[in-house]
Amino acid sequence: MNYEIREMLPQDERRVLEIFQQGIDSRIATFDTELPSTEEWNTSFFSECRWVLENDSNFVIGWCALKPVSKRACFKGVAEVSIYFDQQYLGKGLGTLLLKKLITDSEHHGFWTLQSNIFPENEISIKFHQKNGFRMVGTRKKVGKLHGVWKDLVMLEKRSEIVGL
Repeated sequence: MNYEIREMLPQDERRVLEIFQQGIDSRIATFDTELPSTEEWNTSFFSECRWVLENDSNFVIGWCALKPVSKRACFKGVAEVSIYFDQQYLGKGLGTLLLKKLITDSEHHGFWTLQSNIFPENEISIKFHQKNGFRMVGTRKKVGKLHGVWKDLVMLEKRSEIVGL
């Protein structure tokens, strides 16, 4: 099967949110408990560095995008990675294709640090990020509640080797 990475387009929004809902339903991918509106989703991510992965039927099976970590000017080159796949396509090695594209594109747009915050029980995601050059920074204890239960977050980061040296 062939796969194609392309820029996320407005017509992808519904499918992107469907895949995000799967992440919400998993209870190990996000603190979100309700699907945001398209407008809320769009305003929470940078308008650049948005990619989708399609199968050979032109069906979106995964997406990635970057969120700002702060509005302060000193952090303009730091972003949080969001990467989600349709549950049927997990574990097939496709995430690496999408994440490598996001890393390259982020550097083109001047980002010097990418970070991910992952629930400790999402071991597959932690290993995936480490395999793709992210290093574990540490664990933030009881940083927020999900369905009434305090959750830790493992923070990982990837520093660019070409931007912000």
